[in-house]
Amino acid sequence: MKSFFEAIQSLFVDFLFLPLDFLRHLELKNWWLANLISWIFILICMKYIVYWCKELKKHKESGEDNQDTTAHSFLK
Repeated sequence: MKSFFEAIQSLFVDFLFLPLDFLRHLELKNWWLANLISWIFILICMKYIVYWCKELKKHKESGEDNQDTTAHSFLK
């Protein structure tokens, strides 16, 4: 049973965490390059937040949005 858990440890430490180790060492040399992935995800999230807000505004202006609190039977 011990060898099973050691195999799982080896899988994660020796293979799956290698890109994270690379980023950890890269951060000591260049912070911007090491955090490039984070910046990309932040930009993608910002894009979709703006898209979502535009869609909400579009539905509200067209009158499709039902804001009546009794729209559901369990709220009566």
